[in-house]
Amino acid sequence: MPHLVYLTAGAAGMFCGSCMHDNALVKAILAGGQWDATLVPTYTPIRTDEENVSVDQVFFGGINVYLQQKMPWLRFLPDFADRWLDQPWLIRRLTAKASDTSPKLLGQLAVSMLQGRNGNQRKEVARLLKWLKQTARPDAILLTNVLIGGCIEDLQRELGVPVLATLQGDDAFLDVLPAPHRDQAMRLASRVANRCDALLVHSQAYADYMADYLQVPREKMQVMTLGIDTEPWAQLPDRTETNAPQVIGYLARLAPEKGLHRLIDAFIEVKRDPRFEQLQLRVAGWLGDHRQAWFQSHWDKLQAAGLAADVRYETDIERADKLKFLQEIDLLCVPTEHFEPKGLFALEAMAAGVPVVVPAIGAFPELIAHTGGGQLCAPAPSSADPDSTNHPPLPTVLAELLADPARLRQLGRQGRSAVLAKHNAASMASETTALLNRVLAARTAR
Repeated sequence: MPHLVYLTAGAAGMFCGSCMHDNALVKAILAGGQWDATLVPTYTPIRTDEENVSVDQVFFGGINVYLQQKMPWLRFLPDFADRWLDQPWLIRRLTAKASDTSPKLLGQLAVSMLQGRNGNQRKEVARLLKWLKQTARPDAILLTNVLIGGCIEDLQRELGVPVLATLQGDDAFLDVLPAPHRDQAMRLASRVANRCDALLVHSQAYADYMADYLQVPREKMQVMTLGIDTEPWAQLPDRTETNAPQVIGYLARLAPEKGLHRLIDAFIEVKRDPRFEQLQLRVAGWLGDHRQAWFQSHWDKLQAAGLAADVRYETDIERADKLKFLQEIDLLCVPTEHFEPKGLFALEAMAAGVPVVVPAIGAFPELIAHTGGGQLCAPAPSSADPDSTNHPPLPTVLAELLADPARLRQLGRQGRSAVLAKHNAASMASETTALLNRVLAARTAR
């Protein structure tokens, strides 16, 4: 049986959509029985709200990567010291509350990592290659993004196996790097992407966007179904009409790019309508220390409008609490401001029978078209696509749907049926293993 090694990237103590996607995919590949698969964390251990199938070790450990960038002499530490610094328990403890890194250091680190063996983390590259050759022995390697692919030339040369990468937000990271590191990182990321045997994306729009962004041939992009492990959601009862106050939900990282501030402004506007006097807002998601002031400024808006009592905030929530959260809201709205590559939160809401309101940008138009489980609104002016300006503004969409409970229930039923049938992890795994088989066959034929 062929063996896939999937290199994922942890996000310190935060639930990360990419980690959860990668974990669900590898778990489903293993269940499919056509490929063996090993999920290998980089930077930090991953955090998921389902069974974690990753191995209990970390490559390019965040502590080592950081120290080797800041203090060059540490690049000569003996192997036993490196192994100690890369202990998963130590990384978890030291990064549990990690939040902010200076933009300058972030840029330097990104460039160095993308340089692979020629960067400051060359010891980490050598350690990964040794483990892959002696222990894992993969038939194919899949990277969670191109940003960890600086060693791709070494992987291809020394292992002789195809290397693929999933694109799921690489652009959002690269765009915030300061000059001149952004331009350097962009050139290096493009080089990695062009060396990949294939690039996996989850929408035609993102494929088109990233082909241009990374300057790679469009045919290298392979559009794969986005899926989640639907088993826990399938056990939920069908939603029924209640007389309880209506609730808008937000379930994502609390950050400007996810658009919570847009939802708060829209909530304040909708609440001015006497029909929605009882309307409530529930917010759940990870809030980094460096976003505290930003979040407080928007909470102050709610207090100034006299609406703080109508809003409830919860921190990052585990699976059981997430399912309960979704059962207690009437619609989910995460009005992102960036070119959304996936939208896992939308799939999770629809799987629970909750309709979604999302901006007409990135993967969302295709996701709504495929599922029928929600409605599009106009994106933020800063992210607007000329083709999406015919959609109504967010407050209008929210008010129209909230005023039509029958329509909400219809959208919820449509979305749930589509996600459970077509956007499950098994479908995602089947498409991925089929692609791996084609890539292996093409390499053998050369």
